[in-house]
Parts: sequence; C-alpha cells; structure tokens
Amino acid sequence: MASIFWESVREEVRKNYIAVFERNWPGWLAGIFLAILALMIFMWHSPWGITGGYRNWGDWILYGIGLSADRPVVPWLSTMSMTNIGLFVGAMASALMGRQFRIRMAPPYEYLKGLAGGAFMGLGAALAAGCNIGGFYNAIGMFSMGGYAMMIGLGVGAYFGLRFLIWEISNIPQQAARPPKVHDLKKEPLIDWGKVSPFIGGALLIGVIASFYIFSAQGHTQIGGLLFFGALIGITMHRSRMCFVRAFREPFMTGDAEMIRVIAMSLMIYGLGSAVIKWNYLQPDMMGVHHPFWLGSLIGGVIFGFGMLLAGGCGTGSLWRAGEGHTKLMLTLVSFSIFNSIGYKIVHNTGLIEMIGSGTFMPAVFGWEFALPLYLLILFAWVFWAIWNERTEKFVIF
Repeated sequence: MASIFWESVREEVRKNYIAVFERNWPGWLAGIFLAILALMIFMWHSPWGITGGYRNWGDWILYGIGLSADRPVVPWLSTMSMTNIGLFVGAMASALMGRQFRIRMAPPYEYLKGLAGGAFMGLGAALAAGCNIGGFYNAIGMFSMGGYAMMIGLGVGAYFGLRFLIWEISNIPQQAARPPKVHDLKKEPLIDWGKVSPFIGGALLIGVIASFYIFSAQGHTQIGGLLFFGALIGITMHRSRMCFVRAFREPFMTGDAEMIRVIAMSLMIYGLGSAVIKWNYLQPDMMGVHHPFWLGSLIGGVIFGFGMLLAGGCGTGSLWRAGEGHTKLMLTLVSFSIFNSIGYKIVHNTGLIEMIGSGTFMPAVFGWEFALPLYLLILFAWVFWAIWNERTEKFVIF
C-alpha cells in the first residue's frame, strides 16, 4: 500500500511539474498574474518599474569608465535594480527547469541591431519617464495620462520599426547564425544537461527565497520582497512567452489581436485594483504619476517603439529573453542601460524636462466618477479596434 501511495504522489508531482515548468501558460492567465503581482508590488513598496533598474546599471558603467563622478547606489540596494535582477533570475530558473535554457548566438548584424535598439529604447524611456512598463503599463494603471500618450507613441514607433524591417529584408543580405562545427557535434557531452538543468533552476529559485530572508534579517525586507516579486514576474513572462512588442507589432504585421487582448485585460484588473488603493487613500493618489504628458511620453514612445522592433524585445522582454540565453538581448540590456543613463542626465540637466510636460492624474482632471469608466472604455476601444483589424487587415502592412 505504501509503495502504491508514493508512486501516485510521484506521478502527481511529475504531472504538475510538466504543467507548470514545461508547458506554455495561456496568455490570459499570465495577464491576470501580471496584474496581481504589479498590485502586490504597489502595496509592498511603490509602483512597479523597470527603467530605474536599467539606469542604475548604466550609472555604474559610466562611473566605472570615468564618465561620471557621482557614485550610484549599489544595485543590491536599488529597488528597481533588484526587481530587474529578480525578473532575470526568475526567467533563467524557469528556462532551466523547463529544459529550455541554452546560449543562443546571433549573426553579427543582429548584434548591431540589438545595440541600436537598446540605445533607442534607453533614450525613449528617458523622455517618457519609463519603458513599456513604467511609461505605458504602469502609467495607465496608475491613472497617469502620460501612459496613453506613450501608448500612441509605441504604436507609431512600432509601425515605423516594422517598415524598416521590411525594407531591411529586401535591401540587406540576411545572415544566419554560425552553425556548430561537425567535430563539436560528435563530442559526447560531459553531463546530461536535460537532467541537470532542472536542479540548477530549482537551486536558483531556492536562492531567491533565501535572499529574501537574508535581506529581511538585514533590515531590507522591502528590497528582498521586490527581488522575490521580480522572480515571479520573470517566471510568468517566460512560461507564457508574454511580449509587449507583439501587442504593438502584430496589428501591423499579421493582424493578430491576442496580445492586445491579454494586456488590455491585465490593465483592466490592474487599474481597478489601483483605483481601490488610491481612491481609498491606501497609497497617495499621485504615486506613480510623473510621466510627461503629453509631449515627452508621445515622442519617447515613438523612439522606444522603434527601438524595441530593432532589438526584438522591450524592457521586460529583453530581460526574460536574456535570462533564456539570447546573447543579442544581453547586449541590448547593456546598451539600454548606458543610453538611458545618458538620456536621463540630458533631460534633467538641460531644462528639457520643463518643456516636455508633467505628470497628469486622470481623476484630477475628470473626477473618479468619470475617470474610471473612461479608463475601461479606452481599453475596450483598443481591443475592439484590434479585433476589427484582425478580421479586416486594414492596418496590416507586412
């Protein structure tokens, strides 16, 4: 009887492991999880952000090579940096546990595009005061009107980015990544990676949990929690292949509306939860409302949107894809970090910040009673437009 019991337990564990770490999650489930995790971060510390973490890394690079005299905050004490590290580690752990992690090389020209795309995204995020998360997803969820301006900008930038990629196919010779050498293929691997990688991934997740307790013991509970939440986001995005680029690229490329449905649904949950928190004064109503409406968010969105098409990943997508082993996106992370640090200094030290707009809180303009239904109406309109375009292909250019 005991052997039958333990055999059934092992079988149940195996089935659940396959469902969680080997099969892709549906997009709608990832959208729900993302909204819940974003709300948890909002209540835990402040609105979720990505760009600040990139900027912290860029500040260190500039400081390290002597181009900046100001010593930045160490990454393990930077809240957004730790969330980004958690997202990267969570995605890597998910890829390892799903036996999907491998170092993925790209042709030389693709690395150039990754560097250029990261530079555009870094500068665009500096103008919009955030990337696809801070300047769009989080801004809209926090009822910052700059989020809608960046939403339009991302669409315009993605359109021009796709136009460039179409031109590129016709005018620039396409290169393939270098295939493995024949003698490399004949070598017997030293270890069975398929059997070992899940244990490495599990060890990474245990390390994240252990780090949370260590941070808490050192009086940095919030930072440890952000590392943990970031890891959960990394797992969610990797397992579902959730990509904000798709939401702005596919309407012009294939007409597919799936990712728009997912992100709009996620924003509806996030916004309703944020309204409960802000309207009830559990967090300050202006928290997370700093996006330059409308000029900075719009122009920044266009630049960022073009860059994410070049790179093949956005602020979050670059992190989880790098965690999966994409070397091109690893270069994009470095480029994004450096140019966001430079762009931030330009925007704030030249007086440009005073010219591109300021944070505008939607309920302060319309009142909560009208702002909340307007919020939902805009998201429904986005989804209905995407569905209509999917059926008619009116905006498909590829």
